[in-house]
Amino acid sequence: MILKGFKEKSNKKYLNKMLSERKVYVDDSKVESLGVILNSDEIDDFELFRELAAYLHIRPNKLKVIAFSPTKNEKPNFWELCFSAKDIGWNGTIKNTELQAFLDKSFDVLISYYVSDELELKLITGLSNAKFKIGILQTDTRLNDLIIKTHLDEFKVFKKEVFKYLTILNKIKNEQ
Repeated sequence: MILKGFKEKSNKKYLNKMLSERKVYVDDSKVESLGVILNSDEIDDFELFRELAAYLHIRPNKLKVIAFSPTKNEKPNFWELCFSAKDIGWNGTIKNTELQAFLDKSFDVLISYYVSDELELKLITGLSNAKFKIGILQTDTRLNDLIIKTHLDEFKVFKKEVFKYLTILNKIKNEQ
């Protein structure tokens, strides 16, 4: 139990250092790929994100969703990838190769769709190589480039706001 506290402290320190050194990447490229991080205890409707990808003109094969499962020992099989606290070691070390592959992918947009204050979710958001990060209101505003203040159950509002801001930033492809 004591080691768990030290591990958490080392991960918090690592996250703070990483976020303080974070640089925002801005370019005029269009959104072609989408990554989504969510908490499986908060939302369990995968189809919402497929609809969002279609709404943003992103091909289904360019969408990747991962779920964090803080309370379940068994990993649900309805997510593409599910991870838990056991997949993250000291100083933000990733022990899961599939999770590491997700983090290494340079998504055009990463959506952090969670409100819980889970260190593991924040680490994964911070470690992602995504070019542009969008989240709903969270305790640490350094995690995302764009924060849309909505509740988890207001997905339609979130979807419209994401589309609106990506259009303003000239990131949405015109349908062909």
